[in-house]
Amino acid sequence: MTVRFAALGDSLTEGIGDPVPGGWRGWAALLAPALSPDPVEFRNLASSGALSRDLLLSQLPAALALRPQFAAVLVGGNDTLRDSFDLESTARQFASVLSSLASVGAVPLTACLPGPGRLLGLPAPLARPLARRMRSVNTVVHALSARHGAVHLHLAELPWTEHRELLSVDRLHPSAAGHQLIAREFHALLAGAGHRVGAAPDPLATEPPGRGADLWWMATRGTRWVAARSTDLLPGLCALAALEARHLLRGSTRQLDRAAALATDAVVARLTSDEHVHADGHVYTDGHVLTDGHARQP
Repeated sequence: MTVRFAALGDSLTEGIGDPVPGGWRGWAALLAPALSPDPVEFRNLASSGALSRDLLLSQLPAALALRPQFAAVLVGGNDTLRDSFDLESTARQFASVLSSLASVGAVPLTACLPGPGRLLGLPAPLARPLARRMRSVNTVVHALSARHGAVHLHLAELPWTEHRELLSVDRLHPSAAGHQLIAREFHALLAGAGHRVGAAPDPLATEPPGRGADLWWMATRGTRWVAARSTDLLPGLCALAALEARHLLRGSTRQLDRAAALATDAVVARLTSDEHVHADGHVYTDGHVLTDGHARQP
């Protein structure tokens, strides 16, 4: 029997940081053949820059058409890097994707993500607001993963900043070694949960990026990436950084942390109470009717 695996997400799942001839490979492609001793049909639908809304509207229909037994849903990092970031919208879109996949019997694979400020080593006034957003998204992902029986990887807790060889030259995506680590961690979780998996992905010999590679990426691609993000994020981030700096000087940053935690708890509470199965058998969430796993406007 062929096992079907669909991967939804952004550049992390697309495979950026793990180059192969003709493109990227990535953790999902490494995991795919290890998901079962039987043949595995794998489709990577992830795309660089994808937001939670993109997964719901663009990637999900193709994933549902595959009717997968396993479906990776890793998203949220790009949402936090937008000036228009709204936790409740991100959470409801993520919930809709998970509900749809669960409705066709897919086992979701999810993960919490490390904050970009931490990976890049940004100063505290810049890093802390981004980290606070990422914690909020991760809290939502934890809650919804438990609700939908997802196999959840605590990706944020892996030793990214302590082991440079796990990060690619851009310091935002895993290196080849980092992608291999993610694949092996997911495989271990699936095996531990009792799934009939194949042999674990083989570790591959890799070398950490050198200083020359770091400089080359920044000169050829990194500057464009930073400029593209700054157009949208920088004005809002400057305001957040100014607010953070004032609280740092007063020693009152815990107030911001508490406010964010309370707001996040409220979103989770609303979302888990809003999501329900109607008497007609359809799942209603985020203003969508999920009929046979397909999202439609009510």
